[in-house]
Amino acid sequence: MSTPETPEEPRSADDGTPADGTPAEGAQVSEAEAELAAQRLERERIERRKAERQGPIEAGTKLSGTAADLLAAVRAVESGEKPSATVFEEARPAPRRPAPEPVRRAPVVVPEGPAAPAEGTVGEGAAELLREDPWQLLRVPGVRPEQADGFARALLGGEAGPGDERRGRALTVWLLEQAAPAGHTVLEMAALTEALGRQGVPGPEDAVRNAIAEGDVLVFQDAVGEPVGEDEEQPVRVLVGLERCALAEESLADGLARLVSSAPKQDGVAEEWERAAAAAEGSAADLIRAASGHGLVLHTGGEAALAEPAALLDAAHGMGLRAWAATHSTVGRERFASRVQGPGVATVAGLLSGSEGPGRDPEGALAVDLLVVLDAPQLDVETAALLTESLPDGARLVLSGDPAVLWSVGPGRVFADLLTARACPQVASRRPDPGPLGELVSGVGVGELLQVEAPEKEVVIVPVRDAGEAVHRTVQLVADSVPRAIGVPAEETQVITPGHGGAVGTRVLNAALKDRLNPGPGRFAGFDPGDRVAWSPVPGRTLPGRVVGADAEGLRLDCAGETVVVPRDRVEQTVRHGWALTAHQAVGSRWPAAVVVLPGDAVPALNRPWIYTAFSRADRHLSVVHGVDQALQRAVTDIPAKPRTTRLPALLAPQLPGAAE
Repeated sequence: MSTPETPEEPRSADDGTPADGTPAEGAQVSEAEAELAAQRLERERIERRKAERQGPIEAGTKLSGTAADLLAAVRAVESGEKPSATVFEEARPAPRRPAPEPVRRAPVVVPEGPAAPAEGTVGEGAAELLREDPWQLLRVPGVRPEQADGFARALLGGEAGPGDERRGRALTVWLLEQAAPAGHTVLEMAALTEALGRQGVPGPEDAVRNAIAEGDVLVFQDAVGEPVGEDEEQPVRVLVGLERCALAEESLADGLARLVSSAPKQDGVAEEWERAAAAAEGSAADLIRAASGHGLVLHTGGEAALAEPAALLDAAHGMGLRAWAATHSTVGRERFASRVQGPGVATVAGLLSGSEGPGRDPEGALAVDLLVVLDAPQLDVETAALLTESLPDGARLVLSGDPAVLWSVGPGRVFADLLTARACPQVASRRPDPGPLGELVSGVGVGELLQVEAPEKEVVIVPVRDAGEAVHRTVQLVADSVPRAIGVPAEETQVITPGHGGAVGTRVLNAALKDRLNPGPGRFAGFDPGDRVAWSPVPGRTLPGRVVGADAEGLRLDCAGETVVVPRDRVEQTVRHGWALTAHQAVGSRWPAAVVVLPGDAVPALNRPWIYTAFSRADRHLSVVHGVDQALQRAVTDIPAKPRTTRLPALLAPQLPGAAE
């Protein structure tokens, strides 16, 4: 491995501007400079507000943001200044163009205002509910326990204590809500009570029992292993979960069992399936044979293995079957569509909404005989349940993906659970990704960090000593070294780093890369035409794009050739600069070149799936800005994926005798 040639350090113009960017005294201030100064003041105000939120809240005297607004609203109602219907009335949203690709049902979006968040989340009568139980404030997105505690003390005074039964119930729900984005569909009772104890709940077991009795959460007892003896009871583990996650996981198990148990429609084409398999090669033939006779098939492999589901789709089209493939993003859709001969590729969201794909039959099921879902590890239980419920009896479902990448940002680990359950045929691709990059990534997947030969500089290690050097070398690689030495332009090179914050997070790197690659005042909510961005239509799903412009409707983006208009009131929450992404944001996309940044403060975030995902985003060239010493080796060899608590294998076991828990 080698390092690209380092260009001469670029020199900045000496225009008399101080280092902080403020104009010198007496200098003529341009419109752009004035706008930049205003942005700096606004950022300082935001940082001060964040600092205030991080401190302890004393009986309502230091409330800020949502909590302070809601406290003011409740006091206004109590004093008679405003009627409840006015204070908590949801304003009519501004007209907006429908945004494409809603991956799953988005949370209710409400406009800014004193109590709109509570009204939109808690429901009608929020003022009365919050007076009776101020800890229901935790149901408002973004509110933390310390804010809810301060809100409660402001309303109840000395009556608001850590042992209040209402507090324990609300915190039980809040903890489960926090666990869902981390991948858990349920939590074990011991883990939940331990977390409640850390929140200062004096009787955590009682708090959970109260939440169960009130119907706020559900409790399950799943069998574990075999009975010890004939007279012994079956060992069980006690699990607690939210109703929405529990129902989705149970619905998914029922739907998968239905597909496995129902024989696929042959329609007189059994011989054609065999001819198609005979004409294919290697594991592509195995996949075609497995799909011909089974309602559910799992297919595993890397980027090169995409040729196999493509061959399956082409074979099904040749038989006249209604065959479709679904990806999680427009980028993935275009990537796979180039591999198949005919139409039949949609996004998962477009398929479910009806905006893409074959539509629905008279009974409401998707009009398909075969559905191939790519990047299957990205399926959360709610989306997977909707897909499975939408398939007709006799249809074939093939889940295809790389099991070594990061799992979904959302509850469940559907693909991994199914691989473990062994409830259906599994076809492992024998088609490895080629070249030094393929060799490196394959090694990481099995827990080995290999020293690969890279004669064409396919893999380059760039050691750095500190955060400042990491930022400098990253910008240098993207803007100069990779285009000059590798031939990949900056707009086709993606930076990947472990997190958004920190000295070398996406925020810092994006600011540095914008300053070098597309400088500008950020006229449109901090963005300029030509800026690379990451747009999140819903939490957990990111689409790379580029800013085209802005108008009264909002910010205009180009995402994989499609025009997206993000309403002005949603830009701050859903659009970030996108020269640098996290590995979770980069899943499902690939670029000709990737620069993976591993600063010293990233060590706690590193594990094998993260490194595998980041390294495998590059097609031709990978640069690793390396500042973690031996932590990279340890992460690959010793740190697997963080465990998730789910019920899918246990739910499948009684329905499919061959399934293993």
